[in-house]
Amino acid sequence: MSTMTVDLTIKDLTVEYVSGGYAVRPLDAFDLHVHAGELVLLLGASGCGKTTLLSVLAGILRPSAGVIQVGDTDVTGLRGRALTDYRRNTVGVVFQAFNLVPSLTSQENVAAPLWAAGWSAGKAAARARALLQQVDLADQAGKRPGDLSGGQQQRVAIARALAHDPPLVLADEPTAHLDYIQVEGVLKLLRKLAGPDRVVVVATHDERLLPLADRIVELTPRAAGSDTPMQHVELAAGDVVFRQGDPGDLIYVVDSGDVEIVRTRADGEELVLGRIGPGRYFGELAPLFGLRRSATARAAEASVVTGYSVRDFRQRHGPLVGDLIASAT
Repeated sequence: MSTMTVDLTIKDLTVEYVSGGYAVRPLDAFDLHVHAGELVLLLGASGCGKTTLLSVLAGILRPSAGVIQVGDTDVTGLRGRALTDYRRNTVGVVFQAFNLVPSLTSQENVAAPLWAAGWSAGKAAARARALLQQVDLADQAGKRPGDLSGGQQQRVAIARALAHDPPLVLADEPTAHLDYIQVEGVLKLLRKLAGPDRVVVVATHDERLLPLADRIVELTPRAAGSDTPMQHVELAAGDVVFRQGDPGDLIYVVDSGDVEIVRTRADGEELVLGRIGPGRYFGELAPLFGLRRSATARAAEASVVTGYSVRDFRQRHGPLVGDLIASAT
């Protein structure tokens, strides 16, 4: 079992994949440094990269660029047996859906990673019992997942993640399937896990976890927030208002000219989705929902546009209705 103390360092981390023929970057040049003993919450809307980041930290997904260091280990450089050893000994993962084996008892579920590592049955059973005691489930050791509450299943899953005493524990929406009564025990346990020898990273949208965190990392890509001042922009033909993949905090109204909305496929091919003329607006979804721009907006001819924060837009132009073209950006 590991007893090392580690910091977690992430530098210029980028993850890109192709979806529907388009390149998607849920993480783009992301940086983070976490000291041993800290509990970090990753917050953000669905699709902002929380689970992607956990998958990269767990060594399950390889990033397109950047470096992850856990202590002195460059995780992004690991291959083969070294990567297997990292997944087994350095990182423990708590899954949103528990991922317990239905046919195994609580004790056997916790012991399973130890069996895979070649531990003897007796030694693995002793370690599993100790971990179940640690999560206050010693009296449930012989029960199968179907006989446990959601909160109890999650605590078994946490105990399993601790089997090799990893210095890095990752939890993906650990309270998503729990009611308010079950949540309390899991919250206290997560806070307790972040001791002096361990980093705990939790992806969540559950605000009940906020008081427990040493650090809160907002992954929803907002450029500057609701107080961004109005921007009056004069564009020559071909000038770009924003690019596909950018964070966005402004809604744009075309004062004069013509703006085309273009989406670029992963192979570089450009598709013109439509054109926005005077009096129409575009780009509302990114600031409304904390999304990245899903297309590029550029002037098709000499144009003038004005960018508004969501609040200012509503004050000046009324409720957002949105049309097909605007909804694409």
